[in-house]
Amino acid sequence: MVRIVYILVFLSLSLVASNNIESSIVKIYTVSKIPNYQTPWNSNIRRSHGSGSIISGKRILTNAHVVANETFLEVKRDGDTRRYEAEVEFISHQSDLALLKVKDERFFEGTRPIPLDGLPNFEQSITVYGFPMGGDSLSVSRGVVSRIEHSRYVHSGELFLSIQIDAAINPGNSGGPAIYNNKIVGVVMQQISKSQSIGYLVPVEVIKHFLDDVADGTYDGFAHLGMTTQKMENQAMRDIYKMDDETTGILVVDVSKKSNAFKFVKAGDILLSLDSNKIQNNGSVELIDNKYTSYKYYIDKKQISQSVTFEILRDGKKKKISFQLNNIANDNLLVDTLEHDTMPRYYIFGGYVFSPLSRNLLLNNRSTLLQLRQAAGMWASDEKEEVVVLLKVLADEINRGDHGFSLWKVDKINSHTFHNFEEFVELVERCDSKYLILENEDGVKIAIEREKALDSRDEILNRYSIKSFKKL
Repeated sequence: MVRIVYILVFLSLSLVASNNIESSIVKIYTVSKIPNYQTPWNSNIRRSHGSGSIISGKRILTNAHVVANETFLEVKRDGDTRRYEAEVEFISHQSDLALLKVKDERFFEGTRPIPLDGLPNFEQSITVYGFPMGGDSLSVSRGVVSRIEHSRYVHSGELFLSIQIDAAINPGNSGGPAIYNNKIVGVVMQQISKSQSIGYLVPVEVIKHFLDDVADGTYDGFAHLGMTTQKMENQAMRDIYKMDDETTGILVVDVSKKSNAFKFVKAGDILLSLDSNKIQNNGSVELIDNKYTSYKYYIDKKQISQSVTFEILRDGKKKKISFQLNNIANDNLLVDTLEHDTMPRYYIFGGYVFSPLSRNLLLNNRSTLLQLRQAAGMWASDEKEEVVVLLKVLADEINRGDHGFSLWKVDKINSHTFHNFEEFVELVERCDSKYLILENEDGVKIAIEREKALDSRDEILNRYSIKSFKKL
């Protein structure tokens, strides 16, 4: 059965708080501008709320998805009726974390920052604070740590370490702290729908990485290896790659040319260990005694520009390689991870609406052509950094016959390939021939008469109430 994971943007529960923790728990009110990737010139306004906690430096720690796409933020402490205006200081959409600052420092009077702890133990009881839907006052619930392992963060689609708990978590708890011994062990992040109290926390290890990253005033992000790997649990595969019974590891299938790993790792290498931590045949490493998680754990602990050391098996011989981590996922991928805090880019020419292929677009089009989904799994290169699609056709006399085209991948323009969306637009605008010929990899073509397209631009924009033909 497919399990659907939902992000929590509201919340509810109630018990009694202790040790004055409640004075440092914050309710966050967000007004956000939600883009529409089907009609990229449009957006909607949404009001929502979430939770947060006051940490050192007079900062509020919360989830990125609580404040994503925000246009106006307010915060309120438990027991106080006044709202204070706030703003996002730093945000990590990768790890679903954000730091807020409040313009009026009177907000912090009578509060104390909640310190950060480390990873909790399995079966450890922890307390979750927040402001779930169903009421306005602070709510508290308790649960037990049931798992600590990598899972997919819904907000970014990336895999990071997470803590699974059985506390009652509801929309609105997002961003609230999970507390043990008066210290934060995690931030409430998401839950599994139709489950019996299965929720997930961003663990302190990920939080500390984020805080260390932004300590210099700049967010760099979490490193991405840029490698596709395969498990080596099949004995025939192990025999082919000369792995004896004592040797464990995973096969490198492909390496992004954008990644520093490309200079040192080859397809066909077996990754045996990472910084002296043995990699199992299923791609896991030991987290604590007899508990395993993805080998990515030791990549996530690194900051951008730090180095990693792998022991590899190449052609039956073991060797060590070291290289610097220089990229985040978006640097390596042909189609970026989920976008936030930005409006979709688009370009309209003769009623033909073009856009870069995005995961947001794919997410909202589950019946999308297979080749577009395949593109989302490919690496970027110096020759190709973005995929351009014909999103739709705004019906007009000059594009008659093409009104049914949608989500059509554009590979060439007048026989020329292009590097990214900006270069595609530049080629359209610099074209001086009578016809603009668009072509996909299957050889299907669309012809646009250039002068007619230019002459009809204002009329088409007015007909469909579009203010601008371009957003780059």
